[in-house]
Amino acid sequence: MSTADSPRPPVLEKTGSHAAPRPLPDPDAPPVTRAGRFWSARRVPAVLLALVLTGASGLFLYDVVAVRAGHSAMSWRKDLAQGLAEHRLDNTWVLVGAGIAAALGLWLLFLALTPGRRRLLPMRRPYEGVRGGLDREAAAMVVRDRATQVSGVRSAHVSVRRRKVKVRALAHFRDLDQVRAELSLALGSTLTELGLARTPRLVVRVRRPGKD
Repeated sequence: MSTADSPRPPVLEKTGSHAAPRPLPDPDAPPVTRAGRFWSARRVPAVLLALVLTGASGLFLYDVVAVRAGHSAMSWRKDLAQGLAEHRLDNTWVLVGAGIAAALGLWLLFLALTPGRRRLLPMRRPYEGVRGGLDREAAAMVVRDRATQVSGVRSAHVSVRRRKVKVRALAHFRDLDQVRAELSLALGSTLTELGLARTPRLVVRVRRPGKD
């Protein structure tokens, strides 16, 4: 039997206390599950917020306990209470403080509700339980290298986004329309070969050196 006709080697899948053989999944098969974006842990914002809240809570708790124990309240809390009692809601500084607090709150909500890690592009998932991602810079490097291999292309600048790849190429000879058509064909297949979960839209612009 030839190598091409030999069956795929089985792998062991643990089921309870026994190991049942099953064939390897076909890499050309459609994805078994949807590949979502990678979520960021956002440790730095979480640590900063925790430190600020812990420090503020500790100060207020210490002052309240001191007052309950018969000591006078801290001067900063007296000034704060007096300032809040004297300033009207339409005061400029009150509005500025409210705006800053609202902006910080919206920023924290945005961080909590969005995945983050925008530089990591999710890849297709042909295997259950396996996830892969491709860095934008790596994808841009692959596309740029492929673009410079097209005849007539002197250099190329590639910008990779989640839904769009923008290529600006300089052609020092050949017709611009021909170079653009060949670039679109070559880079379109390159984007497909990257194995991304969502193939981005390709935008190609070609010009002569020294012209806008």
